[in-house]
Amino acid sequence: MPCFRMPFVSALVALAAIAAPVHAQEQVNVPVQTLDLQRYAGQWHEIAHLPMFWQRDCVGDITATYTPNADGTVGVRNACRTKDGTTDVSDGVARPVDAKPGALEVRFAPEWLSWLPMTWADYWVIDVDPEYQWAVVGGPDREYLWILSRQPEMNRALFERLKASAAMKGYNLRELKVMAPLR
Repeated sequence: MPCFRMPFVSALVALAAIAAPVHAQEQVNVPVQTLDLQRYAGQWHEIAHLPMFWQRDCVGDITATYTPNADGTVGVRNACRTKDGTTDVSDGVARPVDAKPGALEVRFAPEWLSWLPMTWADYWVIDVDPEYQWAVVGGPDREYLWILSRQPEMNRALFERLKASAAMKGYNLRELKVMAPLR
């Protein structure tokens, strides 16, 4: 009997050793350490996203435009083309999170509801190009993800690299929707 258990135990130890680094990689889901909101400002094109209720009618031409405000907040305008060809627009505001440069909280609810904590959602820039030509946005719960670009298309190799990085941070990308051309 001990001869049977040894290979089984060895296999379990080996499996645990292999699984441990994967689990450790999932713990690195944090906002970037530096984010220049002035450079981040402007229009971004959505290349891909994890499905979420608010984007259910979007079929293409998805953009997010960020405009710094004098009070330190950032104006947010999301727009997309819908099935019937119209443009759906949603305006909101984002505010920086203290001591976390890459973390913002965003609100699309009316300003008079801004005192309610549930009106603010986490918006973490988890990866950004040094030249601010692409960015990856997620959050602490890993339930949503956006891959953004300054251009309305993205190089396929870059896209695959950004996907792999997000997966290593624990994002489940099985339902990732590609919404723009990959070249």
